[in-house]
Amino acid sequence: MNRKDTPTIFEQSVPGRKGYSFPPLEEVFSSPEPLVPREYARSKAPELPEVCEVDVIRHFTGLSRKNYGVDDGFYPLGSCTMKYNPKINENVCRLPGFTALHPLQPAESVQGALEMLYELASMLAEITGMEALSLNPAAGAHGELTGLYIIKAYHRKQGDHQRKVMLVPDSAHGTNPASATVAGFETREIPSNSRGNVDIAKLREAVGPDTAGLMLTNPNTLGLFEEEILEIAAIVHQAGGLLYYDGANANAIVGRVRPGDMGFDVLHLNLHKTFSTPHGGGGPGSGPVGVSKKLEPFLPTPVVCKKGDLYVLDEERPDSIGRIRSFQGNFGVLIRAYAYLRTLGAEGLKEVSGNAVLNANYLASLLGKTFELSHSDRLCKHEFVVSAKKQKDAHHVTALDLAKGLIDQGYHPPTIYFPLIVEEALMMEPTETEGKETLDRFAAVMEELARKAASPEGAKGLHEAPRNTPVTRLDETQAARKPVLRWQRQNS
Repeated sequence: MNRKDTPTIFEQSVPGRKGYSFPPLEEVFSSPEPLVPREYARSKAPELPEVCEVDVIRHFTGLSRKNYGVDDGFYPLGSCTMKYNPKINENVCRLPGFTALHPLQPAESVQGALEMLYELASMLAEITGMEALSLNPAAGAHGELTGLYIIKAYHRKQGDHQRKVMLVPDSAHGTNPASATVAGFETREIPSNSRGNVDIAKLREAVGPDTAGLMLTNPNTLGLFEEEILEIAAIVHQAGGLLYYDGANANAIVGRVRPGDMGFDVLHLNLHKTFSTPHGGGGPGSGPVGVSKKLEPFLPTPVVCKKGDLYVLDEERPDSIGRIRSFQGNFGVLIRAYAYLRTLGAEGLKEVSGNAVLNANYLASLLGKTFELSHSDRLCKHEFVVSAKKQKDAHHVTALDLAKGLIDQGYHPPTIYFPLIVEEALMMEPTETEGKETLDRFAAVMEELARKAASPEGAKGLHEAPRNTPVTRLDETQAARKPVLRWQRQNS
């Protein structure tokens, strides 16, 4: 790793320097007893930096400037829907009536919060065509796991203990087979056809008495809508399985078509994607799970219900899979999603998906002139995949090199090498919140990188990119196997 940086706050430390002024302890405490019991007291002082206040401020301000997010610039991270987060959502989330609550308060003292949760669940159920919905899961993958536990509980209730196989398309998100495995299922891959959709013939061959379900993203990770979704649902249901909807790509269909109407039995949504709550940096997230009527009894507890004029937390559900998280999920994220939905309304949501699809097809048409566009004979939905195979074969410049080159140009890279079925894949999702000018500038930068790749000097520069960052090109293998997660004093 090549590190270019200003000295850390530890390296600026000078013995005796400090940014505070406290009175002597004897002026504050009259007791001669030590403040910390002797058995817990340190034998030597901790190695903390000794710096003044301005050093501390500059240190943390400098760290904040090294971050990149949607407030800084374009974030075309395919399959992640990194859209702008409206600041009105943040204002609503910070209202004292929400921030002053405690999750252990009696239900009668938090009626406003429970009403908000009840209305949010009802709105999301209507948007997705589901009978009921739980807001408890803390992330998308957590929602997947919850949905799979519901599927398992349903089959056990039916006495179908042999249903242990979860079908997963080869274009699925990587979390799908992982979640299925954690839930105790065996996974079986279903290949794509020439149209980029599920191969119906292979699906028919795969289903049987051991089929628990099929996990499907629609549109899929190629950004393509499953044209035969009703037939897919019928095949799975006729075999006795259930259909699971991965909501990671719901930004393409929200307000226009509902998974429940496609035949899906259970789904999760990503509030930190489709419904514009903060996303990235490890959280917070939210992955509500919706179910059809026959699966409602299996939802995790507690469920927010309305009894008369009161909102209550229902724990008395004998078929429930039980608690999957403490309290009511990531409450602050749920408030933001509620504010987003109330701001947009039904027509606003329809405009969201329409603009997301428009932006994706516009950017695809620009980049398709320079890069190989996966399934160029079809319109994409919210995202698309281009390949750097042409650049790799001709100039030995890979998708990774182009992604690193984008960093030097001030852009966050797209998703690379995913989906696995496209060689040298660059997966792009512009979202609805970007204007035409942003997309034009990004396409021009991508074309410039392609031109650089065509010359020996330019290709060499891309192999070494990024150059304008505090940490330059990493050894990817070493970074994964031996990550440096904390500051360590360098030997002089």
